[in-house]
Amino acid sequence: MPNPSLHSVPGDQAPMHLLLEADPSAEAIAGYLHDCHCVVARLGRTTVGVYLLKALTADTWELMNIAVASEHQGQGIGRLLLDHAITQSRLLGARRLELGTGSFGHQLTFYQRAGFRVVAVEPDYFLTHYPEPLFEHGLQHRDRLRLALTL
Repeated sequence: MPNPSLHSVPGDQAPMHLLLEADPSAEAIAGYLHDCHCVVARLGRTTVGVYLLKALTADTWELMNIAVASEHQGQGIGRLLLDHAITQSRLLGARRLELGTGSFGHQLTFYQRAGFRVVAVEPDYFLTHYPEPLFEHGLQHRDRLRLALTL
């Protein structure tokens, strides 16, 4: 399989169908998309992945969203995107990269393998911020973990 190429694109060209894979709220995405740096992964002309970075402060950035098309998962594209996001954060002057994720599931392990550590728990985040319950492997997401990586 050929390696994907990475491209910065304007937020209005972000692949919403992929962003919704990581964050099922179009309203929430619309609320942060305009303030983000957007990078997509392409195989030929097909967009297979995306990530969004947003400045929280001059030296702290947040990975708002990262997603890979389901048919291309497990091929290293997510790791390529995450590594690129970490590098881009450093280039943008960040000394810390943060993100929020559920309290269980493969995403948590994915981030921990890259060196992210849990720094806070937001109880009932998914219950209060999403109109519909979110489930993964039959378990309902309730709490959100805040993770951080010192750059």
